[in-house]
Amino acid sequence: MKTFLYGVQLDASFTAYLSILPFFLIISSIFIKKKRVLQAIKFYTYFAIISISLLLFIDTGLYAAWGIRLDASLLDYLNTPELMVSSASKSQLLVGGFLWFLMSILFCYMYKKLNITFKKNVAKGQLYEIIVFIFLIGLIIIPIRGGLQTIPINQSNVYFSKNMFANHASLNHVWNFGHTISQKANTSNPYKAFTDKDAENFIYKTKNELLESNYDSILTTQKPNVILIIWESLSAKVVGSLGGEKEVTPNLNRLSEEGILFTNFYANGDRTDKGIPAILSGYYPQPTRKIIKVPSKARSLPMLPKEINKLGYTSSFYYGGDLNFGNMNTYLLNAGITNFVDGSYFDSKDWNSKWGAHDDVFMKKFAEDLTKKQREPFFKIALTLSSHEPFEIKGKYMFGKNNADNLYRSSHYYTDKVIGDFIAFAKKQTWYKNTLIVIMADHGHSSPKHEGLYFAPIKFQIPMVWLGGAVNKKIKKINEISSQVDFSYTLLDLLHGDTSKFIFGKNLFNNSEKQYAYYSYNKGFGLLNKNGVYIYDYIKNEAIYNEGVFKKLDTLGKAITQNAYKDYLNRK
Repeated sequence: MKTFLYGVQLDASFTAYLSILPFFLIISSIFIKKKRVLQAIKFYTYFAIISISLLLFIDTGLYAAWGIRLDASLLDYLNTPELMVSSASKSQLLVGGFLWFLMSILFCYMYKKLNITFKKNVAKGQLYEIIVFIFLIGLIIIPIRGGLQTIPINQSNVYFSKNMFANHASLNHVWNFGHTISQKANTSNPYKAFTDKDAENFIYKTKNELLESNYDSILTTQKPNVILIIWESLSAKVVGSLGGEKEVTPNLNRLSEEGILFTNFYANGDRTDKGIPAILSGYYPQPTRKIIKVPSKARSLPMLPKEINKLGYTSSFYYGGDLNFGNMNTYLLNAGITNFVDGSYFDSKDWNSKWGAHDDVFMKKFAEDLTKKQREPFFKIALTLSSHEPFEIKGKYMFGKNNADNLYRSSHYYTDKVIGDFIAFAKKQTWYKNTLIVIMADHGHSSPKHEGLYFAPIKFQIPMVWLGGAVNKKIKKINEISSQVDFSYTLLDLLHGDTSKFIFGKNLFNNSEKQYAYYSYNKGFGLLNKNGVYIYDYIKNEAIYNEGVFKKLDTLGKAITQNAYKDYLNRK
């Protein structure tokens, strides 16, 4: 029953898409003869019935063979259809072909009968009716978007279960097919600057020297509990311990002295839906694509929760808002996370107007669950949201609300207090002495305004602090340059897990001067190391900023962009 109730959302969206052409054909009856309009609708309907029925049986066969719903991967086999049908027996093909023919005939016959009544009710349109039809366009757009909510409908809206079969069953096969095609329309690599082999050589010649830690003991136990707090939009520009404004995050500044502070840590992208795969999959974001929004590709990513589960951990994800945002729900379920808390757990009075529960309410729930008996070791992830635009918080706006920068500062002051309180709570728990707590931002921010280029490294610099009883107190600061994609690789390396799938990651605790951080933005990238900075724009096809020794950064940055996009294209 739930499968139907959730799945009807995409069914309605697809039905609305399907109705667009007949809708405009009926409007055209104002200017075109009724007979021609009806003929066009009749041809369109027969074509739709035959095509949808065919896709239904292809979808059924694909799922039985590959465990996936119909998506754009079908297009990869148009030149070699024998590979696509190789998993089906001749009898299955014959039965499927017969049922497709039978279903098409049956529905075409039903349409023919219904069309007799339909034709009688269609009259030549009048000019004044155009006004009514313009209004009715909105009634088609609403189901296409899935409603009036901020985020248009996507696969995450119909993913409701830990049972992936139930989630897959709720997808509309034609909607899913069309959506993945739209995401895969461009299959060429616009960032190709070298041969693929040369690009890989440029990358691995540097990266392979940065895979080993130079510290003997970073953690005090082999299997600590891990709590990862992902702080929405926190820029180093407002973190005093990183040289930013001192008054905005007093608790984080203090905590930076208690644990390991990474002083040159960078986000790889500029949005949450780029930051999450960078952190949990060690995956570089694409300049103009978001892999998390393409489930057919995202499901093949390496997943930190999945690898950590293999080591005996239980994993949980907490978020005070809608997990359908950015298709996170689909991604996280594929990541192997088994326990979720989202906005549905919170009363509407505790929500801000846009994103979800206020951080103090959300983190209180997180803390309450941690007071219960825990199966250890555990891996718990908490993603905050109050410091997201429009920066709506509870209580006093410490820096006022007179402009965007002060709203930004006030929201982070509020969340800083919430996280400070949580750490104080954690220290009193029995599990704390065996726990690693990581505080990391999902991305930087343009606020407060900074001097220089909009896409300068300072926009992408973010804090990361490692705390807890499981952290070696002798290590205070890591000054080497690193980024989010290095986190999963490093944590798995420390836990003696499998790092082989995290091909873009390096070790955060390698102290080589060759350490680097790469970030991408819309149609460009930035790369920096200890000796220089290089920012390249693909619209201009030229560097828009360079500093220090940058020639090798030019080559390495272009190679990473090309290689990462090639990886994106190759994922099915």
